[in-house]
Amino acid sequence: MPDTVDFTDIRVSEDAIEAVEDVLRGGRYVKGPVVERFESAFAEECGVDHAVGVSSGTAALRLALQAADVGPGDDVFVPGHTFFATVSPVLSLGANPVFVDVDSETYTMDPDSLADAAADAENPAAVIPVHIYGCLAEMGAIRSIADEHDLFVLEDACQAHFGDRGEDVAGAAGDAGAFSFYPSKNMTVAGDGGMVTTDDPDLAREMRELRNHGRDDAGTHLHLGLNYRLDETNAAVGIDQLERVRDWNERRNAAAQRYTERLADVDGVETPTEPDDAFHVYHLYVVQTDDRDGLREHLDDRGIGTGIHYETPAHRHPAVEDRTDPDTLPVTERLVDRIVSLPMHPRIEDDEVDTVCEAIAGYLE
Repeated sequence: MPDTVDFTDIRVSEDAIEAVEDVLRGGRYVKGPVVERFESAFAEECGVDHAVGVSSGTAALRLALQAADVGPGDDVFVPGHTFFATVSPVLSLGANPVFVDVDSETYTMDPDSLADAAADAENPAAVIPVHIYGCLAEMGAIRSIADEHDLFVLEDACQAHFGDRGEDVAGAAGDAGAFSFYPSKNMTVAGDGGMVTTDDPDLAREMRELRNHGRDDAGTHLHLGLNYRLDETNAAVGIDQLERVRDWNERRNAAAQRYTERLADVDGVETPTEPDDAFHVYHLYVVQTDDRDGLREHLDDRGIGTGIHYETPAHRHPAVEDRTDPDTLPVTERLVDRIVSLPMHPRIEDDEVDTVCEAIAGYLE
């Protein structure tokens, strides 16, 4: 049974390998036409005007915030339940991460918690809703709060490539969207890589400058920028993966539906919620149970790999733990002790899903 984070499961096609070979033979490894083609195709798929290829999902978040003039003393609202890469770009700019709670069913940012935090903040500047595990946050409500407090809305869509909810599509529902192509994500570039999406031409232009040492097209350094460029070889893989990811998402969603159906009558396990108006792309399939350690050991003994995403909530890491009272995030505090990620990838077979579900039922019932 494949582990939930086995990078070897992310297969690169022969077409992608040939495309990489073409780049290597051509000798243009950075700042070339392949990245531009990838950006154009990705923007079209998201339904936005601009996409900017960068070196990682973390870089995508940081550059979007920097281009939006988020800086020292600014308050940036982030969910307590997320990978720490949502938080580190905020800290790197000298801004203040303000942690808010998540919805108990979708695990995405709770709009009511955001509204309370924004009303109390001294310098509200931005909000980063995270489409965690592949489910879009409630973007309509979040945008309304953002409009009230003049917040820059940056979607962390690093786990939600082409998921949707209502009329919102990941990466097109805020002022900007950040994507990761890390090898375990729904699509990859065979290494680190990221993308920022936006309809704002000025924001896109500045992010292009910031990723290349702050230089404009004339070679003048207009900003304090570093090297956050995406390589041509990575982009060659990304173009190929982009043609396949929607099919992979459909397969993930189908596997998730089978999990949910098979576990519906198993006492002691809570399956994830997919909102009626959403297409959840299930980067991860995460259940909750009171006896997590026992269940994981039981599954491990049967060759079934599991994971925990994420055992330590973002607000309790040492880098920021003095900033937040955990009592203000009760949903996050409860779920991090109960969550288990089950095997999920686009090639998982029905009988493999059934094997996992039978093992869970055998332990809990």
